[in-house]
Parts: sequence; C-alpha cells; structure tokens
Amino acid sequence: MFDRLSGKLSGVFDGLSKRGSLSVEDVNEAMREIRLAMLDADVALPVVKDFVNKVQEKSVGQEVLHNISPGQAIAKIVNDALVEALGGAGAVPLNLNAVPPIPYLMVGLQGSGKTTTSAKIAYYLNRRERKKVLLASLDTYRPAAQLQLEQLANQVKVTSLPVIEGQMPVEIAKRAMEVARLEGYDVVILDTAGRLSIDEALMEEVQNIRDVAKPAETLLVVDAMTGQDAVHTAKSFNEKVGITGVVMTRMDGDARGGAALSMRAITGAPIKLVGMGEKVDALQEFYPERVASRILGLGDIAGLVEKASETIDQEESERLAKKMLKGKFDLDDYSAQIAQINKMGSISNIMDMMPGMGKMKEKLGNKELDTSILKRHQAIISSMTKAERKQPAIIKASRKKRIAAGSGSTVQEVNRLLKQYDQMASMMKRFNKLGVKGLMRQGLSALLPKGMTPPPGGGMMR
Repeated sequence: MFDRLSGKLSGVFDGLSKRGSLSVEDVNEAMREIRLAMLDADVALPVVKDFVNKVQEKSVGQEVLHNISPGQAIAKIVNDALVEALGGAGAVPLNLNAVPPIPYLMVGLQGSGKTTTSAKIAYYLNRRERKKVLLASLDTYRPAAQLQLEQLANQVKVTSLPVIEGQMPVEIAKRAMEVARLEGYDVVILDTAGRLSIDEALMEEVQNIRDVAKPAETLLVVDAMTGQDAVHTAKSFNEKVGITGVVMTRMDGDARGGAALSMRAITGAPIKLVGMGEKVDALQEFYPERVASRILGLGDIAGLVEKASETIDQEESERLAKKMLKGKFDLDDYSAQIAQINKMGSISNIMDMMPGMGKMKEKLGNKELDTSILKRHQAIISSMTKAERKQPAIIKASRKKRIAAGSGSTVQEVNRLLKQYDQMASMMKRFNKLGVKGLMRQGLSALLPKGMTPPPGGGMMR
C-alpha cells in the first residue's frame, strides 16, 4: 500500500545522506519533497501541513551525531512524526473491559467489507481471546445480507442470531442483546446496514440502534482503497454517531495509503484493526510504529515474528531442523517446508516485512513473486511413492516418467527438483561434518558443491 510514499521518502533521505551537515536550505528542500510525496499519497492537506511543520521544527538546528548521516537524522524525526500521526506507539485493543454481553456496533458504507469484517472480528475474539461471540445482522435492506452473515458465522464457527422475517433493525438489536444475556455470550457483534452514500435515514437508524444497544465499541469499517473518501466517511460518522475505533479493510492492496495516515488526525479515533486479505484470519492489530517502519523501508520484524509464530508449527520446524543437521533430509521434509512457507501467505508480503526488501522489490518491478515452482514441486513429490520420497536415489528413468505423468509435469522438471534436493542434502551433510567451528574457519564455500561459489549478491553461481 505505501510503496510509492516509501520510495519517495527513501529518495529524500538518500539525498540528505550525501550532505556533510544539514543547512536550513537542505531541510526546506527535504520538507518540500516530503510535502509533495504525502500529497501524492492522498494524505489530507491539514494533516500534511501539520506533519511537515512538526518535522521542520525538529529538523532545523538538529545536531547530527558523528556516527549517523543527516539522512538518518531526518529519517528518525520523520519516523517519530509518522508514529504520532498514526496514533502513537502500540496497538489500541478492542474494549473487553465491560459487563458481558459486550455490544460492538459495526458501521460503515455499503461495500466497505463490514459484514466480512464482523465475521473476522468474531473469529479473532473467539480464537485469540477465547470469547463466546454472537453475530447479529441488522441489515434488512440488502438482499441476502442476513444469510451472508449466517454463512460466515458457520465458517468461523460462532453463533449467528436466527433471522425472524419482518423484524426491523432496532428490534433485532434488542433481541440480540436479550439472547446474549440469557445464553451467556461474552460479546455481541451488531452488523448494521450500509448505504451507497451517507444520508440522514442511515444516520438516524444507526443512532437509534446505538441508543438501544449502548455499545462499548462503535467500529467504523472503511475501505483503504477509497482514499480521501474514507476520511470523509469517517468524519461524518464520527460527528453523527461517535466512533471509538476504525477498522481499515484491504490494507494489502495497492492504494496510496493517505487514508490511513489521515484517519487519526481527522477523527481522533484510533485505527484498531486492519484487514490484510480475504481469509477469515486475515485481520491484524494496528501498530503505528510498525507501519511507520514499513513506510520508511525498515521492515516489520516484530510483525514477521508474530506472523511466523501464529502460522508455523514449532514442533514440526524443530523436527525438520534436527533432521537437516543430521544430514537426514528427505523429500517428505522438503514438501513439509514448502507447506510451512505457504502458510505464511504471499512471499511479497513477507518481503515487505523484512528490512531493505522494498528496494529489491522495486528492482523487480514490484511484481508478485512467482511461487508456482513450489506448488509444482509439491505436486511432483505427491506423485512419488513413500519409498521414493524416503530414498530419492532409486528414482531412475522409468520412475521419472511415471512421476511426471502423475503430477502433470515434465521429466526435466522432475530432474530439476531432484538436482536441487541433492544439492541441499549435500550441503546438510557437509555442515554436519564440518560443525560450526569448521564452517567459521572455511566459510560458506565449504558447504557448496565443487565448482560452485557464492556470488557477491547472494544465490549460487557455477
């Protein structure tokens, strides 16, 4: 989402890094570039003015330490200002400090992803917080809206309020709260109707539901791809209803990101959660400092570790590591590794969370990396017998033809997979033989097959 802004800010810092010291002219020029970059990223004008003024105020007369460049000094100031603009360090959690059942009121325009987000929050509270959640659709206008929420509730394995034909939204809200009290629910998520645009009828209905349910959270769901329209929507809802938090959907898209940077300053309400994909578990807490780091090309190591800990099977990883170190790595293990990587999601998203990878992605044209080879490798391995996966050495010409036919691949692709496996297995055996001390003495080249050398930029070259 922030690729364009990130690229332009990196250019500003790179230019400043070449200076020996910072002059007022240098700072003014940098601020002009930052202002243009933020306006281009669709950040609201009042937010841009306030942001640039704060950065400029702290930058002029800034003492640059000997061990850091002027570019790094300004980057630190910009980073702090970004964190502040996004709401300050640390995630703002959902309010669970109320007497159950705790009502959450979901509001927003039609098409913002409100119903799907309601189900995602139910899944999030049920899995992470171990809360008993009731979903209730108050959308009596959109065809099949209530059925959609019911199907999503089944998907995330939580309860949805049974639909009674003819009931109006306020009545449904009352019934949902009553059912939740009688049946011991912790949280009730009330999914209200949206409109194509803000109108008086919508606001009046939401106000009536709010007065009845007395929500602990009124969460506005906005689509990050709509840019400044999302900010205007947030401002209107906040003025008419009062929102306690924002959930931004489609944060994994390629929008310019200005809505996220403007939201807190314009509404005063924090961004609490962000949607990062279509799957029910693709919902994350919003950490301003992590987003600021990614904008400045510093990655999000904390987020990457968190994602890995949630998706990767720790026991399986340890088992694979032990086998690899003993040189007993087979094709079943290779297939298991691919499965673990796939669980982490898009390779491009993972790269975004790693420091310095933004520029590498830029050199690749910001294209989604082709991971189809991993899927082909899994298909090829799946077409092998148990004996072949354990002892790849027995795979000769006739077996290769059978495996290729069974996996919809070619004999050449089977050969390439086996060659890569042989190289990996050889490296593991050499590592086991050398040990850590031997590897430190002889370097990485000691692990590589004869004739192969590690190139300066990484990878392998013959």
